[in-house]
Amino acid sequence: MANAARKTQDEFDAEAALTEASPQTPPPAEFSKEDELKAYRDMLLIRRFEERAGQLYGMGFIGGFCHLYIGQEAVVTGMQMALVEGDQVITAYRDHGHMLACGMSPRGVMAELTGRRGGYSKGKGGSMHMFSKEKHFYGGHGIVGAQVSLGTGLAFANKYRGNENLSVTYFGDGAANQGQVYESFNMASLWKLPVIYVIENNRYAMGTAVSRSSAETNFSHRGASFRIPGMQVDGMDVRAVKAAGDFAAEWCRSGKGPIILEMQTYRYRGHSMSDPAKYRTKEEVQKIRTEQDPIELVKARLTKAGWASEEDLKAVDKEVRDVVADSAEFAQTDPEPDVSELWTDIVR
Repeated sequence: MANAARKTQDEFDAEAALTEASPQTPPPAEFSKEDELKAYRDMLLIRRFEERAGQLYGMGFIGGFCHLYIGQEAVVTGMQMALVEGDQVITAYRDHGHMLACGMSPRGVMAELTGRRGGYSKGKGGSMHMFSKEKHFYGGHGIVGAQVSLGTGLAFANKYRGNENLSVTYFGDGAANQGQVYESFNMASLWKLPVIYVIENNRYAMGTAVSRSSAETNFSHRGASFRIPGMQVDGMDVRAVKAAGDFAAEWCRSGKGPIILEMQTYRYRGHSMSDPAKYRTKEEVQKIRTEQDPIELVKARLTKAGWASEEDLKAVDKEVRDVVADSAEFAQTDPEPDVSELWTDIVR
């Protein structure tokens, strides 16, 4: 019995090989002037859009749940810069930023939030359930962790079809404790599926701090039992996200199977619009805003390098605000869907 319990040399060698193969987090990407300006505009669009969505929710134009992405903009912006046409994105319910990063129309997203005919799900999905096959965005899912299995299925489809595309499957630190996540990890590793699991660790699963809910708080290690490598990434620095995204995309496209990126990020607002966020101090939030805000970091680099003046960046902000104002106007005036729409897009 004692001999049976001992590991063989082959098992030790296999574990050592896995450890050696575990990737190191790459240094932040080198951004050109164009890269920095694009990142600045894309993140600013998400920030201003979410601010307006919060206002519309408070005014009663948006019903149900509404989860804002303010503070986490660098994650989707950097990851999207690492993808190519045909790569798929799937996420949970904090999804507006992902949609905009994928190139979905602000008008269509905002109209869906207000339940209008011009919304991406024709006004029937709302904040948590909208899709765009054209932009390869597969939701927006309200069940915690459910999208992980679906994202793994998208990767399986890519491998089955023999294309070079991959699936980027986003979920949070809270969802990382769900059972279906690990069932998905097991299958993805067995079949070497091209999927990047992006864990957006914003430190609080609803109102519970990571330290109180997770025995293993280094989420990049969560795939170790399934031989899935992982790395921790500064999710507040769009350059760090882009570098990690490039590495992970190449890892998947070269046939090495899945990989985990733990994005260490932070949300400024509550879990949802109904959350007063009393489980953390105002000082904590302000410290992150002051020292690590992803948009301010890019702004500082642009001005320091002499690539943009304060006036240039104010012009970008005005352009973005105009786009968001237009989307809000459209979302408040577009007609609601006809009652007959209840019977479309369903399987009977």
